[in-house]
Amino acid sequence: MKIKRAIVVGVVVGAALAAPAAQAAPSDAGSYLDQSTGAMVVNVTTKAEAQRVRAAGGTAKIVKHSGAVLRAATDELRRSATVPGTAWGVDPVTNQVRVTADSTVTGAKLDRLRAAVAALGDKARLEAVPGVMRPFIAGGNPIYNGPWRCSLGFNVASADGTAYALTAGHCTNTGPDWTGPGGRFLGWRTGSSFPGNDYGIIRYADGWDRPGGVYMYDGTVRDINAAADPYVGQGVERSGSTTGRHGGVVTGLNVTVNYEEGSVYGMIATTVCAEPGDSGGSLFAGNTALGLTSGGSGDCRTGGQTFFQPVVEAMYNYGVWVY
Repeated sequence: MKIKRAIVVGVVVGAALAAPAAQAAPSDAGSYLDQSTGAMVVNVTTKAEAQRVRAAGGTAKIVKHSGAVLRAATDELRRSATVPGTAWGVDPVTNQVRVTADSTVTGAKLDRLRAAVAALGDKARLEAVPGVMRPFIAGGNPIYNGPWRCSLGFNVASADGTAYALTAGHCTNTGPDWTGPGGRFLGWRTGSSFPGNDYGIIRYADGWDRPGGVYMYDGTVRDINAAADPYVGQGVERSGSTTGRHGGVVTGLNVTVNYEEGSVYGMIATTVCAEPGDSGGSLFAGNTALGLTSGGSGDCRTGGQTFFQPVVEAMYNYGVWVY
């Protein structure tokens, strides 16, 4: 098997729009795709930085808070408000830390969270989200361990051609032996990381057809030939065994999610819906792999938010690549 080591970090060609290299940020205040204009906006904190961005052909926005200030705010939240059912990450569009709380955060826990957010002033805001924030896992197929069903993320291979399947770590934590459709043995877990991260890897048994793409739930397979980190505002799609294919927008990067089972860090936040059993499924834009479905709140009827493990981190950790 010939492996395509096509990994692009930071600049991603999405389903319709790309992040131009000329507009790379000279500061650390973040950037995002403006949904109304299609421009990649670079946040800066000084007029001199804004002039440099514009001279390079980019769109600059002068904001109050630097990336360092907002990262310090998230560090303070971790110390004072790590409550199951909450999540937070920097929102470059509003230049704030967006803190979300699900329906289980009530009483003293909600008071604690409100106080922590209020102490940060205009650096943070608190929003309620529907449902319960949890990893998406359920009983059934197409890949399962005993009663637990998840979704395959991406087929990958090591440099020697050994084939693997990437999925969510809270899935692979459930057991070592995995089966596919019809109860046929799929392979063995060879790595798992959850909480902290949310990725795991399964080594394929012989005899499986392993296309290097994503099933689109319309009878076709989308070829995946690269992997990258996304950007805020990017249009993305998700494929999973419970709800099929759905689309949305990236709303945050490097997000902390506090599940009942523990916290995970560095996650991708999106408006894409998902439900139990979609865990581990593919997040992608065009032909580029972006992430693995972790969890969230809500469902595909009432909405909510869904979080994804960045796939580049998982591939680097295991020494595997898309093909």
